[in-house]
Amino acid sequence: MLGSLSQQEMEQLLLRNVTGRIGCRDGDRIYIVPVSYVYHDKSIIAHSTEGLKIKMMRKTPDVCFEVDEIQDMANWQSVIGTGRFEEIHGEKEKYYAMKFLVSRLLHMRVSETAHLPHMVTDGGEEVSLTTSVRPVVYRIRFEFMTGRYEKT
Repeated sequence: MLGSLSQQEMEQLLLRNVTGRIGCRDGDRIYIVPVSYVYHDKSIIAHSTEGLKIKMMRKTPDVCFEVDEIQDMANWQSVIGTGRFEEIHGEKEKYYAMKFLVSRLLHMRVSETAHLPHMVTDGGEEVSLTTSVRPVVYRIRFEFMTGRYEKT
């Protein structure tokens, strides 16, 4: 059976997962890339180092975001949202956004850009970020979401 997910089901899918895909564009060029994220208050929060994705989203902030759960080809759920890229600039807001993101990702192996400044890891060692790996922290505020599923 094919069907549509309710608003609550879409939000639950976004809350359960930590990996999604951002689709962005720069003129005729389209770029789709996986990201680690956390969902909160009709937005996702994510981070990245400076690169093509950030450059494209700064130029054209209208983006698409997709998350799915696939058990097999006849049992899956998917959410696609459109929204706007917003870079988080304030140091305090950026710190708390990263803290929230890292707290959701603690059970996973975390990239070096995801550590908070002077953060103590589970092993007790202190990690400092150099300015060369300070992440760009951003949110995508959803303006529209749609969700579909198939279930046997």
